Amino acid sequence: MKITAIKQQLSRADRFSVFVDDKFAFSLGESALLESKLVVGQEIDEVGLTKLKQLSANDVIYEQAQRYATGRPHSRWEMANYLRRKDASPALIEIILNKLSNIKLLDDKWFAEAYVADRQRLRPTSRRKIIFELRAKHVPEDVIKSALSSEEDVESDALRTLIERKRQQSRYQDDLKLTQYLVRQGFSYGDVKAALKASDNEIV
Repeated sequence: MKITAIKQQLSRADRFSVFVDDKFAFSLGESALLESKLVVGQEIDEVGLTKLKQLSANDVIYEQAQRYATGRPHSRWEMANYLRRKDASPALIEIILNKLSNIKLLDDKWFAEAYVADRQRLRPTSRRKIIFELRAKHVPEDVIKSALSSEEDVESDALRTLIERKRQQSRYQDDLKLTQYLVRQGFSYGDVKAALKASDNEIV
């Protein structure tokens, strides 16, 4: 068997169709094509063709992982789970995780910092709850600690913001109900009482 043509796809300029004995056999992304060192006229056997088709399938999964990574930050554990859902082998998962890390699309430190910032901006909550959420995404403890240390006022700011937001709702005009809600969010009872008192003083 022989590689008879390698053509750039019309719909995907970054992918190339490879033809064996004048018939379409598989496609590869630009990087994978360069790595394969395929050239027109190259002879291949059945074993070689099978390996190339597997390379093509792996390359598709890698491209899907790249798109998943650029959609929003993900932890390394989240990305591994995504790849498992794509039926990637353990070996391929490790390869893709390392590739994404090398091109700065996957980094637990960056993910944790972005998560903390977004959580506080969009849905403020306590440090305790953020720690719980990051642990659920298997972010290492030292990374969690570092991400939260860069946001030293995260607890007081979140508590103040939540009090302001919730007091705009009729059901939380009662301080007891508001206190119960805030404690459920992971804030300490003492901090909640102090923040409510400070908020009352500001209103006065």
